[in-house]
Amino acid sequence: MPAEANAPHLLIVDDDERIRGLLQKFLVRNGFLVTTARDAAHARKLLAGLEFNLIVLDVMMPGEDGLSLTHDLRRKMRTPILLLTARGETRERIEGLEAGADDYLPKPFEPKELLLRINAILRRMPSEVATGPKYLTLGPLRYDQDRGELWQGESPVRLTATEGVLMRIFAARAGEVVTRTDLVDELGRDRTAPSDETTGDRAIDVQITRLRRKIEPDPREPRYLQTVRGLGYMLAPD
Repeated sequence: MPAEANAPHLLIVDDDERIRGLLQKFLVRNGFLVTTARDAAHARKLLAGLEFNLIVLDVMMPGEDGLSLTHDLRRKMRTPILLLTARGETRERIEGLEAGADDYLPKPFEPKELLLRINAILRRMPSEVATGPKYLTLGPLRYDQDRGELWQGESPVRLTATEGVLMRIFAARAGEVVTRTDLVDELGRDRTAPSDETTGDRAIDVQITRLRRKIEPDPREPRYLQTVRGLGYMLAPD
């Protein structure tokens, strides 16, 4: 069965080219969209630009191993992770689960069992997680709407409390004009935004200028956080 456009998107990470190819063909036949990565570094590049419903990750890889990658990814995203390993001892399974994996499948395994485990993980994921992280792309930056975090590649972009609230407001209404009045009201209701920084139209303009310095290639010619004359501002992600 060929994968449909809205099929779950899986990332297969394994240094064995043969295994990657076999798993990709098998899972595509069973209705999934599948992307493969040859190692942790390759996986990070793909994860920086694409959304996945689940990651199937080999533990024993040259360079950074699957446990280390799992531990790091879990700090940044909630995408389910299924670990594959040639070592099936209890201690190894515990290490994988402690690192943040959702399930663990020892090699060798039957492809049918992998399919059943993938479907079981996806069924028990909350709907907002099963559809992948909610990211907005702003050129080289990505904004994680669930966590309220801004990233450039693997590096977080630090936002002040007020900038963080502004990004949440604009992200929730991406493509829509947000008036200064709405911004003042929203910031006034948010207890994490210091009130002395956000009072009045002038203060809003100052905060917008500061935020643009962090998200715009050229803050003087804003591409993503646009001014809509006479109305307010609009976030226009890629």
